[in-house]
Amino acid sequence: MSSPGIVYVVDDEPRMRKALSRLLRAEAFDVRSFPSGSEFLAAYEPGEIACLVLDVTMPELSGLELQRRLTNAGLLVPIVFLTGDGDIPMSVRAIKSGAVDFLTKPVNDADLFRSVRAALQFAAASSAEHSAHATLAARHLTLTPRECEVMALVVAGKLNKQIAADLGTGEQTIKIHRGRVMRKMGVESLADLVRAAEQLSVRKSHAGSLTKV
Repeated sequence: MSSPGIVYVVDDEPRMRKALSRLLRAEAFDVRSFPSGSEFLAAYEPGEIACLVLDVTMPELSGLELQRRLTNAGLLVPIVFLTGDGDIPMSVRAIKSGAVDFLTKPVNDADLFRSVRAALQFAAASSAEHSAHATLAARHLTLTPRECEVMALVVAGKLNKQIAADLGTGEQTIKIHRGRVMRKMGVESLADLVRAAEQLSVRKSHAGSLTKV
């Protein structure tokens, strides 16, 4: 069975583009094809679970240049490169830049299906990770400035009494703030709070400029 998501086929050779699209659709993939990288960029919608089956050598905008543009724009679309004349340095460069695979034409059907499934699985996992991070970030925004300070000091390993001394308030007040932080962040343990803070890059430095309440 195919993995969920969209497979974008970008190849300037009409017969190759048509053959790849037909082959992938026969495996129940959702395929959309384009003759050039610029036409793909005009149609692509960020946020989709998708991958690229991308020809390396194309006029105007090569496959590697399209990969660079996507990367520079922060659009990490998993790519399966196809080439009729690729060399080892080129393939190494593509893989280091985030490509899932680098296949030589004429491509073996099984290799193509395996690589496309891996690319879509990677895209789905990245989407889920991004969604989870966005949820944490939204929760963090609900914290008051004082709760942010308390959270930063808690994940730095300080005890309630130490935090109270740092902030010039009572230990019971810190317990109340800490409870609110846990509830708003949707966590049940200190370990969960630490993991959430790591994902959000909340560090000790966030407690640098403290304001008493």
